[in-house]
Amino acid sequence: MQKYIQNRITLSLTLLIFNISATALEILEVKMLDSYKITRNFPGKLLPSEQSKLAFEIPGKINVINVDIGDAVKKGQILAELDSREASAQLDQAKAKYDLSKQVLARYKDLRSQGHISIQDLDNANSEELIAKSQYNFYKVKFEQTKLIAPFDGFIQNRFLDTGSVINGGVPIIEILDSKNVKAHISIPISYTDKLQIGNEYLFKIANKEVKGYLERLAPMTPGGSDNRLAIFNFNSFFDPGSIAQLKLSMTMNGRGTWVPIKSLSQSEQGVWAIYTINQERIVVRDLVDIIYFEGEYAYVNGTLKNGDLVILGGAQKIIEGKIINLQ
Repeated sequence: MQKYIQNRITLSLTLLIFNISATALEILEVKMLDSYKITRNFPGKLLPSEQSKLAFEIPGKINVINVDIGDAVKKGQILAELDSREASAQLDQAKAKYDLSKQVLARYKDLRSQGHISIQDLDNANSEELIAKSQYNFYKVKFEQTKLIAPFDGFIQNRFLDTGSVINGGVPIIEILDSKNVKAHISIPISYTDKLQIGNEYLFKIANKEVKGYLERLAPMTPGGSDNRLAIFNFNSFFDPGSIAQLKLSMTMNGRGTWVPIKSLSQSEQGVWAIYTINQERIVVRDLVDIIYFEGEYAYVNGTLKNGDLVILGGAQKIIEGKIINLQ
């Protein structure tokens, strides 16, 4: 960042070095600018893209829990099972009735084609087959509900109950976190969010590494009159959930001024900032300035400075206001 700032400053300042009465003066030639860039850091937290507390939809007795805290799991993997003996028996019975109804229907269709049965008999067989199919599908779902399935790839964050527990439907058994994707949740003042664009790339610092994230959406903060909005960013890489992500937001701001090293500034007891310059008559003058923004070892200032003004840096402590400087 410091190198970036220095490169940017050279666009507005040209360094000149003069030897005046055995005193080395560093003098900067000013070039005024109409805008400047600022950098703001906004910390936030990395959260898994998906996080879910899983529960059985039906009551029952937990027969087995196949995972524990910290285990990695795949989408579709069976995480836990209820005692399924009753559900399995009901499913087997329903399947047998369904299979039989299909055989009867096929036989009735053949008999009807030969004119041996009435249309009403065939309709009754159709109805029996539909009822048997509906019951089979119902008990198939009930049986599937005895198994707790991972909805996505992830790892087990929490396990709330053990094998043998008798539960009601909807009681959390396991908590699973996404193991492939994380999102950064950053609270940003509204005054900065109008500079953000959905889908654009932004720089982050995570675990001492600089990475790029993409703005997914902006959301209101929780009620309470907050002047911030919640910015949610995606990443192409995975990081540990719970880690701190620092958004480094660079923006261009409008404002007439120039960059000067902080060492060129002086402050009075009244808090007024000033800078020493050499005017066209080669006289040292003290110009009052307003500091608009600090970054690193530089400040963006405005005041009475003009293009071509010479700002004194090194050796300024040996120069007094009103002194005539002979630049050669």
